[in-house]
Amino acid sequence: MVANGHESADDNPPGKRMRFLLGEVVATPGALGILAPAELQDALLRHVTGDWGDLDEDDRQANEQALADGSRLMSAYKSSQGKPFWIITESSRDVTTILTPEEY
Repeated sequence: MVANGHESADDNPPGKRMRFLLGEVVATPGALGILAPAELQDALLRHVTGDWGDLDEDDRQANEQALADGSRLMSAYKSSQGKPFWIITESSRDVTTILTPEEY
């Protein structure tokens, strides 16, 4: 999907449009401990296409505003074992971090 912060239209599945750049993608030890590689990839695809996961309506609206004004973006998901994790893309869009709430 993304290599060195660059993506191409060929990398996007049909019907999914990337809404912002991820930059460098990093994951914390806690996230790597609960997520299989396929889960990481699926969650990143959801995040970059604007599926914010388990956020409430206020946080979803904050993300939509962040797309317009360049603020930080956050998504919240659960692993296949039901463990929560977050994905945060910094306002600079140069790094996206996958982490557990305990590591925030």
